[in-house]
Amino acid sequence: MSNPSTGASSKSKVGSSQPSETSFKRKRGVFQKDLQHMMYGFGDDPNPLPETVALVEDIVVEYVTDMAHKAQDIGSKRGKLSVEDFLYLIRKDLPKLNRCTELLSMQEELKQARKAFEVDEEKLGTLE
Repeated sequence: MSNPSTGASSKSKVGSSQPSETSFKRKRGVFQKDLQHMMYGFGDDPNPLPETVALVEDIVVEYVTDMAHKAQDIGSKRGKLSVEDFLYLIRKDLPKLNRCTELLSMQEELKQARKAFEVDEEKLGTLE
C-alpha cells in the first residue's frame, strides 16, 4: 500500500518538475552570444569555453527569474507588476539602483525625442 502512494507522489513530482526542466533546456543558449561579448568586455578571453558561458547563462537566468518572482510577489498585493517593484527589490544595492534609474531616465528621454521627431515629421507632411 505504501508503494502506490509513493509512486503517485513521485509521478506528480516528476510531472511538475519535468516541464520546467524541459522548458529551461529549450531556452539554453539564447543569451550565449551576448554573454560571450559581455564576458570579453569584462576581461575574459574573446572565445570563452562553452561550459563557462553555459554556467554564466544559468546563473543569470536563475537570478533574473528569482527577481521576477520576488517582484511578482510584491506586485500581487496591488494586483499588477511595475518597474517600482524591481526598484524596491534592489533598493539596498546602490550601484544597481543608480544604474537602473539612469537607464529609466534615458529611456524616458528617448521616448520624448521620438515623440518630438514624429510631431516634426507630421508638420513637414502637412506643409508639403
